Amino acid sequence: MNSWPSPPVPALPGRGGFPVVHDSASGGPRTIRPEGDTARLYVCGITPYDATHLGHAATYVTFDVLGRVLRDAGVDVDYVQNVTDVDDPLLERAQRDGLDWRELAAREIQLFRDDMSALRVLAPRAYVGVVERIAGIGADVRRLLDSGAAYLVPNDDAVQADSSDVYLDVSARPDLGGVSGWTREQMLEVYADRGGDPDRPGKRDALDPLLWRAARPGEPSWEVDGLPAGRPGWHIECTYIAAGELGPAFDVQGGGIDLVFPHHEMSAVQADALDGGPFARAYVHQEMVGLDGHKMSKSRGNLVLVSKLRAGGVDPAAIRLVLLGQHYRTPWEWTDDLLRVAENRLAAWREGVDRIDEDAARALLAALRERLADDLDTAGALAAVDAAVAAAPGAGDGSDAASRTSGSGLTRDALDALLGVRP
Repeated sequence: MNSWPSPPVPALPGRGGFPVVHDSASGGPRTIRPEGDTARLYVCGITPYDATHLGHAATYVTFDVLGRVLRDAGVDVDYVQNVTDVDDPLLERAQRDGLDWRELAAREIQLFRDDMSALRVLAPRAYVGVVERIAGIGADVRRLLDSGAAYLVPNDDAVQADSSDVYLDVSARPDLGGVSGWTREQMLEVYADRGGDPDRPGKRDALDPLLWRAARPGEPSWEVDGLPAGRPGWHIECTYIAAGELGPAFDVQGGGIDLVFPHHEMSAVQADALDGGPFARAYVHQEMVGLDGHKMSKSRGNLVLVSKLRAGGVDPAAIRLVLLGQHYRTPWEWTDDLLRVAENRLAAWREGVDRIDEDAARALLAALRERLADDLDTAGALAAVDAAVAAAPGAGDGSDAASRTSGSGLTRDALDALLGVRP
């Protein structure tokens, strides 16, 4: 699957530091420093049944900044993102709207690409649809069955007689809870609301995750050797794509905070059941974005869509500045006031960058690197730019023109390379 075109990233003098971020699994700070010359980053992608809202955009901008900081520290970044292009919400929305599910997925994936391109998010090296990897995912499910880590649950609703769904047996997984740190009671409290089926008859444990769903009438399905016609469960898709593209113990698993459990928990447990060893070295999560007192979500419908803001004439750079103005570990709510602040900030930067001399630009670059290496303090980074612009001498004050030319160029490059904003 094609991703979107990446904007160029200017080269900056010197090197920044490796970022220290909050690791959800350990509950504390972790320095993201790859063992070799490449940092391996996997971020869970969209289920394409609706347009990109600001909760999505916040996640992908956060991990875009993380990738930029790692590149500035002198390593390459191998970034992989998936697309869950076959799943219950997609099928239900397509049926509701009288569309072929593939048509709906293609439309929303393209809209997501357009939004990411407008927000100047660097594209992943591999942008992988689940439909493209069905055979490999199915082979991993077969391996889990053969090893005894998974088991069959008969399903009378399946298209084929005597077909069974496949579940992972979590009772044999002592590592369950290693990502989230949650108790069993906490897990059960949210499991049904987050895609689980704790009350499914025939399961050995209420928390056992679905690995393979035998085909039901009217649903798409695929033939995989050793399995009934069907399609993968949600968590095993990311287990296979992440490990297959990046290898074991990759540096960062990222996504929204609502993915900590069950999605990232189960993805890691399944990886351990398949091959042993760690799935990811660190788990980094974006907090929720709200609107009118509730988490912004497709199911609730309280969405602010990036595409609608753009269609209404909002500068994508201002949208990005709204997102950068909030720390990734702090829940926040979208307001029109936040957008006005971002638009004013962007206007001030565009007017003021040309007044920044070379010394001030170098000091600003150091400040940006310091703030971003400290748990991706994007709000602090924006404040440093504001201060540099405010302190820059006025036009026509007799300051050295050559120094201002050099300084404005370095400032633009620094904002572009590290924040993804080109004023």
